[in-house]
Amino acid sequence: MPWPELRPSAPVLLVVTAFSRHASALAWAEHRLEEHFGPIGLISPDFPFTQTRYYEPEMGPGLVKRLFAFERLVPAESLAAIKRATLEMEKELAFQGSYAERRPLNLDPGLLSLGKFQLATTKDQAHRIYLGQGIFAEVTLRFRAGAFHPWEWTYPSYRQPGLLDFLRVARDYYRQRLGG
Repeated sequence: MPWPELRPSAPVLLVVTAFSRHASALAWAEHRLEEHFGPIGLISPDFPFTQTRYYEPEMGPGLVKRLFAFERLVPAESLAAIKRATLEMEKELAFQGSYAERRPLNLDPGLLSLGKFQLATTKDQAHRIYLGQGIFAEVTLRFRAGAFHPWEWTYPSYRQPGLLDFLRVARDYYRQRLGG
């Protein structure tokens, strides 16, 4: 029996979810993310973030969520480093002192491939894999039958039909970026 052939993973589409109650913080995030990760290829409409009040104590009410998909594909193994970079960006904006909230912006990077959308997190759970550097990965959505579908653990805000539609469009964009 031959040994399995090890092949590197195809590059993946970086999608960063930003949420805040401040339009100016979302605009800052767009600019800062582009500086760090290159041109943005797709931007979602804003989605109301009303599925939980978990973030209100540190971010305030009236949060909206916006997704950015980047032109440049990234290595599949880069998720932990990307999450650490986005955490630093969050701190950078918070320490400017321009907002009353302790955390005016949350950035959640994810990687989209043809079969799944995965998010990075700093919180461990039974269904998450440790990547190193204090970062875990979660397969948040799976793609089958022409659409993204949630798992039992998928955050409610990633179950919204409009957000799932945007990620389907991002998947088509990713397929084009792969060259086929």
